[in-house]
Amino acid sequence: MAELADTTDDPGRARRMSGAAVVAAVMAVASPVLGLATILVWLGLPAEWAPTKTVSPQSAVVFTFPAVGAFLIYHRPRLNMAWLMCAGGLAAGISDVSSALMFRAAAGGELALAGWLRVPTQLGWAVCGLALTMVLPLYSPDGRLPSPRWRPALWLGCLSIMAATVHNLFRMTPPREGYPYPEVIPSPLGIPALAPYMESVNVVGWAGIYTAMALSALSLLTRMRRADPATRRQIGWPLFAFAGYIVFLVLAAIWPVFMWPAIVWAAAIPFAVAFSVMRYRLYGIDTVVSRALVAAGLVIVVSAVYFGAGALSGLVVSGYDQVAGITAALFAGAFFQPLRRALQRVVDLLLYGAVGDPGVLAGRLTQAVRRGDPAEALTSVVSVLRDGLAVEGVAVEVADGEPRYVESGRVGPAAREVPLVWHGTRVGRLLVGPPGPRRFPAAHNERVLATLTPYAADVAHAVRMAADLQRSRERILTAREEERRRLRRDLHDGLGQTLSAMAMTINMARLSLKSSPEAADELLRELHTGMGAVTSDIRELVYGLRPPALDDLGLAGAIRDLAGRSSSGVEAEVEIGGDLSDLPAAVEVAVYRIVQEALTNIRRHAGASRATIAVHREEGVLRMLIGDDGRGLPESHRAGVGLGSMRERAAELGGICVVTGEPGAGTRVEVALPLTSTPPVIIR
Repeated sequence: MAELADTTDDPGRARRMSGAAVVAAVMAVASPVLGLATILVWLGLPAEWAPTKTVSPQSAVVFTFPAVGAFLIYHRPRLNMAWLMCAGGLAAGISDVSSALMFRAAAGGELALAGWLRVPTQLGWAVCGLALTMVLPLYSPDGRLPSPRWRPALWLGCLSIMAATVHNLFRMTPPREGYPYPEVIPSPLGIPALAPYMESVNVVGWAGIYTAMALSALSLLTRMRRADPATRRQIGWPLFAFAGYIVFLVLAAIWPVFMWPAIVWAAAIPFAVAFSVMRYRLYGIDTVVSRALVAAGLVIVVSAVYFGAGALSGLVVSGYDQVAGITAALFAGAFFQPLRRALQRVVDLLLYGAVGDPGVLAGRLTQAVRRGDPAEALTSVVSVLRDGLAVEGVAVEVADGEPRYVESGRVGPAAREVPLVWHGTRVGRLLVGPPGPRRFPAAHNERVLATLTPYAADVAHAVRMAADLQRSRERILTAREEERRRLRRDLHDGLGQTLSAMAMTINMARLSLKSSPEAADELLRELHTGMGAVTSDIRELVYGLRPPALDDLGLAGAIRDLAGRSSSGVEAEVEIGGDLSDLPAAVEVAVYRIVQEALTNIRRHAGASRATIAVHREEGVLRMLIGDDGRGLPESHRAGVGLGSMRERAAELGGICVVTGEPGAGTRVEVALPLTSTPPVIIR
């Protein structure tokens, strides 16, 4: 929009931009026309003059580079890369049509003209190769060299192209023997003095060409390592395109079957450059590059391992080809997974820097979690996740936690939801906002989530447990005061009044013992009845403090008694392991109450026909499992009073209580209580 405004204010600049667009359009039209003319000339050649290869990557360049370059010039007239694309494509068209006309002239007997047509053929090839395979990647994506230190690479490309062109233009006319065509096309610019050195010049030139191409791609790699995330994303497109083209071109030099992939890849290069300049934010090039590099590395290394192991096995166990093949396959398979992980770490580090390595993020998160309480750790989790995913916001919502919701940035209304599950129990959810301005969702996002979500679940569980602990302490204090109030009321209003009345009855009986023995006997009879009521009141007070079955039957017997008194429709099986006779009183009460609550839930809600109660005492811990074959927990399950009380009783003793169960698969209550040498002290 700024460029359009400038053209309105500056008529001269508008005319220059219009002229640039016209020139670009002419080049964009002329190049495909030359390409089509080349095809028609090749098709009209006699069979004996038709080369075995008439199509090359340069043929694809003619049709795609000028068109895309003209498009970029229309939008950004001063973009030098676009002019390189147009010039290189036009040079490729001139080279191709000159080559075809050279053979056409030779087939018509005009050998001298054919010899001179080699000049535009080689010059067009030189301009195309230099502009598109060396200069263009060096100047991508912003139209400038990465730094002055890369000028030697540019000069190497120029000198190498020049050396190859010198060889092609100034070599002597080849001899008739072994020439593949009916007549020898002469070399009008041949220099006899250079003949002894021409092969060396050709070898050096092509070695320099391949080296300069590799350095050009390496310049993009260097830019990516030092760039910010937005520029990395932009560089990814041309890096992927040029690197792929170089790989296929080198493979085609060894195995000609790879020439067609090289041609297709060459045709795609200008579109990659255009994406990097105009629309790089809209496409996941880092995903493409990441997977392509990992796949290529796997293919190369695993193939090398396979063939190497096969060759070595063939030498050691000569004559047993099947054994050699199996050995090679086993070696390649053993290398596959470790190599894939190593390559993925390297690619992530290359594309995203430190935040792209989930292991580094996990280390940062571990250090942050160690330094703070659960609430502070949750804030660290949110910050690290937002940094690692490069999104606008991340939030964690903890079920029944305090704080219940922590957000970094802004997640927005369309946030992605990731459940946080701790040992089968959903403890909250992770909300991931839209991609930030630095980059878009990338290949490593799922790996980051897979690595850090368990940490987030652990911290969410810790926050939840801290909140549960605080609520449990508050309930314990409340319950203690309520219990004191109840005991005071029962002792004062019930037992105290009864004892006072009994004392008065005793005094009245003493006064009337001599004067009226019958009245004294009646009073003593009432006193006896009152004593029975007092005994009943005291028993109720004692039962409220500790289940009497624990003292009468022991813990094992009390559990069997509870199982026997469960619903008639539920068959309860009890399994006891270890000695439960000398457990601390608090542990006995907690186990009894948890079993009692679990059996109550089975009877009321589970719809089960069978239940199992297993209590095992191990070294330093008492483990308990209560399971049933009922309907299980619903998907939208939230812990009620009963399940909460079981967790609280376990937490009071430093243990854990986990309740799990899939719908239709029954429910499991697993409890682990630590056993210490000294029983815990409970303050009343």
